[in-house]
Amino acid sequence: MKSLKTIAQRCLLSSIKRAMLLFWLLLPSITGGVGGWVLTSCEREPPLHLYDAQEITTDLPLVDLDLQIFWDYEMAFDVHYDWRAEWFYGWDAEDGEMGYTEPTVFNLRRYYTRDVPYAPHTSVIAPPPFSGTHYQDRFDWGYWDVLVWNEIKTLDGIQSLLFDEKTSLDYVTASTGPSMNPSRYHAPRHTRSFHAPEPLFSAYEQGIEINRNLDGFVYDPERNVYVRKLSMMMYPITYIYLTQVILHNNNGRITKVVDNSNLSGLASSTTLNTGTAGDDPISVYYTSNLKTDCPLVPYGTRDDAPERATAEHADIIGGRLMTFGMCGQTPRLIKSVEDVTDVHRHYMDVTVQFYNEMDSTIVFDVTDQVRQRYKGGVITVELDMNEVPIPRHKGGSGFDAVVKEVENVEVPVIEL
Repeated sequence: MKSLKTIAQRCLLSSIKRAMLLFWLLLPSITGGVGGWVLTSCEREPPLHLYDAQEITTDLPLVDLDLQIFWDYEMAFDVHYDWRAEWFYGWDAEDGEMGYTEPTVFNLRRYYTRDVPYAPHTSVIAPPPFSGTHYQDRFDWGYWDVLVWNEIKTLDGIQSLLFDEKTSLDYVTASTGPSMNPSRYHAPRHTRSFHAPEPLFSAYEQGIEINRNLDGFVYDPERNVYVRKLSMMMYPITYIYLTQVILHNNNGRITKVVDNSNLSGLASSTTLNTGTAGDDPISVYYTSNLKTDCPLVPYGTRDDAPERATAEHADIIGGRLMTFGMCGQTPRLIKSVEDVTDVHRHYMDVTVQFYNEMDSTIVFDVTDQVRQRYKGGVITVELDMNEVPIPRHKGGSGFDAVVKEVENVEVPVIEL
């Protein structure tokens, strides 16, 4: 058995060796690097994983991001289209929201592409949603892409929009799912119509350079930091259609709207980065209502305006739906109807009940109107009810109330 003296000697020797090793490790830094050891600790290498908050140093410059939101139709689309002149149905509180509402809470995604602008994304920073149109944070040196979209808020807390950020880091897609309502026309892959999306806005900026020369930055003496201001434009990427069926000479023939209405041939998704709609055509269902004895004057006409006294009156079936637009289109980039490359037909169907409590579904081909209103707008159909036969059995077998002798017709419609 070893003596305590021997053990103590060995412990002392080991301590001396460790002290000598530490001395030789520190010697180059004491002597300015003379000798066999060179330490390069004066300049820190870029972090391999930027998105650990502990790695972002406080000496990085600040970026102030301001969002400009174009949520009014005329401002957003910069088109000379007076939808009010075409809209006769009016709008009451019970009809719900009519146009866009300005969003106030936003989601932001930051993608660091290092020294290569427009490079594929390999990671993402996803801060919590923020309120207001101003966002501030520190950005590391290099190139960045930034995506922003509005947080979805609904009265009942249930939203239709589904967001996919996992399939690819290079884009985020938004879509909706099928409902329990049947899809009757021009949705070849789906037997159910889809939920309408909520209002959705987005902005995407690529190749934002944060360089060490601080180009574009301004020194803020109050905060003792360099700040760069960026502005991003947010545009709607869901589009509003207002539909109206004007019933001339109705005289109580149609008494109400039953079931939901549908508009077919629309996209089931969109890409937030580009605003380009998906290629899968679906039908979107929405609510319509019947209003009786409506003066056919433009929306917003004053109650005491003289044209109201001489205007024709008619019953009108009106509704509103939100959509992703036509398949494969990027409405924000379309300047005229000649740029529309839509290949799908668009059918609007409305199920109504007649005075004899028999119902019938009436379908209209509104393809031309949808294409002309590529950023949303008013779709109008006019019916002379003197020419519409009264259905004699419940359900009406589709369009028997409108289309005569439609045997073996797969999609009976009224051509406008």
